[in-house]
Amino acid sequence: MPEKKGKIEKQLTLPLGHAFGMSIRSLKIRFGRSIITTMSITLGIAFLMSILANSAFTTAIIERGPEVLRIPLQEGLEEMKTRQIWLVSLSLLVCVVGIINAMLMSVAERSREIGTMKCLGALDKFVVELFLLESSLQGMVGSLIGVIIGVVFTIVVFIAKYKGVIFTIFPMAALLKYSLLGMVLGTLLAVIGALYPSYVSAKLEPAEAIRREI
Repeated sequence: MPEKKGKIEKQLTLPLGHAFGMSIRSLKIRFGRSIITTMSITLGIAFLMSILANSAFTTAIIERGPEVLRIPLQEGLEEMKTRQIWLVSLSLLVCVVGIINAMLMSVAERSREIGTMKCLGALDKFVVELFLLESSLQGMVGSLIGVIIGVVFTIVVFIAKYKGVIFTIFPMAALLKYSLLGMVLGTLLAVIGALYPSYVSAKLEPAEAIRREI
């Protein structure tokens, strides 16, 4: 029994700062794979934000815009919202599937690295934390870019369509609220998408992981 306790004490545990640094280095080394995962988040959040920003501008025009613009928008508002909910749900589902696929590929590519860490005493918890940190970083960056693209695109479209009216009813508060929602949701989706791949990586047997052909 004492010997087992000694082995447990030697298992690898690193402070969060060190794990964060390892995640950054890993993302730099596998920049191409990181870009694929980040882009899937970016595209999903950009689409989501374009829908939400469109809703914010439409609601603002209906509430504070000229009457000549309100009536046409009010007529198809409910149908538009229902269609948007389905489109957003499908796009985010595709986004999560893309993240899972990219992260599983990352696990396959890094099997020897994972095996080496576990041979050195890395706990399953440490391996999971490493993958979740990487995915959350990708989620935050991808979400930020997606929010900017989605909001800017929608603003340009509404300015082209309604000209200067947009500046008189500009829904700044709603856009900020939706932008924060998009950031949180994108990061959360990235973490959710990485849960299964991180579990798979943590459960790899060290000897099997090191022998595995890439």
